Amino acid sequence: MDCLFLPQLLDCKLAFRILVYNLFMFNSTSCGDNLQYQLQSTSCMARHLICPSSLLLRHGFTDPWQPKGSWITMLKRVSHRFHKNYKSGPSSLPRLLDVRGMSNLPEKVVYGGPKSQSPWKRITLNHLATKYHKGEPITMVTAYDYPSAVHVDNAGIDICLVGDSVGMVVHGHDTTLPVTLDDMLLHCRAVSRGASRSLLVGDLPFGSYEESKEQAVASATRLLKEGGMDAIKLEGGTRSRVIAARSIVEAGIAVIGHVGLTPQAISVLGGFRPQGRNAASATKVLESALALQDAGCFAVVLECVPSPVAAAITSSLQIPTIGIGAGPNCSGQVLVYHDLLQMTQHPHHAQVTPKFCKAYGNIGIAINEALCKYREDVVSQKFPSAAHTPYRIDQSSVETFISELSKRGLGKAAQAAAAAAENDNKSGEPRISTLPD
Repeated sequence: MDCLFLPQLLDCKLAFRILVYNLFMFNSTSCGDNLQYQLQSTSCMARHLICPSSLLLRHGFTDPWQPKGSWITMLKRVSHRFHKNYKSGPSSLPRLLDVRGMSNLPEKVVYGGPKSQSPWKRITLNHLATKYHKGEPITMVTAYDYPSAVHVDNAGIDICLVGDSVGMVVHGHDTTLPVTLDDMLLHCRAVSRGASRSLLVGDLPFGSYEESKEQAVASATRLLKEGGMDAIKLEGGTRSRVIAARSIVEAGIAVIGHVGLTPQAISVLGGFRPQGRNAASATKVLESALALQDAGCFAVVLECVPSPVAAAITSSLQIPTIGIGAGPNCSGQVLVYHDLLQMTQHPHHAQVTPKFCKAYGNIGIAINEALCKYREDVVSQKFPSAAHTPYRIDQSSVETFISELSKRGLGKAAQAAAAAAENDNKSGEPRISTLPD
């Protein structure tokens, strides 16, 4: 049978479900050229799916080596047509193969494309609106790189925010002001590669949108085109910020507003100070939130405001509020990845960790203990042991190599190689063996 090789990384459980499904559905040979799948690799992370290319040709794929759309879409189409033609009953295979893809396209489109738009995949504004109207809390976490984005995504967090707080948390600055648009793009790209489910939102950094609405639109556009974001966030509710937000929305880019404590405005706020602690200030925060809603923002972050103020704003708006240090009466909550995990233990981070943050882990201590243990093992020459020296050379090759070293007058090197080979032989086999070249 002529076969088409379709490599794809699959979750072990998903791969097993597909295998069991096909053993049940396709064990009969009466249908002839049935769609068959085989798991080719023993690795639980790498699987290869095989299907007969003749079946693809039969069902309208003129060039099976370059099918239209992704291979997942292709297999779903084949499965649908196969069951329709052979009347084998409804299939759950399309659901099994509906693996999450990377796309920031809306879930409803008027044209076909290579990326699946199934609501089972990426979180969209429609999902958030549905949760908001049902009264279901929205979850958001601020993350800055690929590993943290993977963790946030796997945890099922609704929104992953790439915040300009990266300047303080990752780069060690005292404020967010030094962060540039290029800095944000670097971190946005890393996060976009790690998160395939959460809605991705990128912060517009200080100096990237204040000059004019044209500058604001240009900067927001770069976060989507170059950074892979789904939406942007900007701080403040002054007239110029509202104009910027409206212009960005009119350009076709989703926007989250941010009122209360706005770290980019510490110059006029007099530092990182809570807002809304008197009637005049609370009213100003409310008015700013309403103005951002009128500008077209789909949500507003409320940072460091009293709980009654946050409750009043949440009740006044018809869009979600995301609280951070604003009490329990918001539509959702956001915390910084490093803060909620207590990942960093150095004095600078202790100074900038906010009072409202709850620690859901103590990862920083575990990291420090692991690094200290590593240093001790290296100093005491316990690492690397034979178990972690996987690359070996056979005895005949060792002898040839030593002979070559001796011919070149490298006697000391020859002795070192001989001693290392003898030590490998005495130490036993490595923890993970490797195949010879």
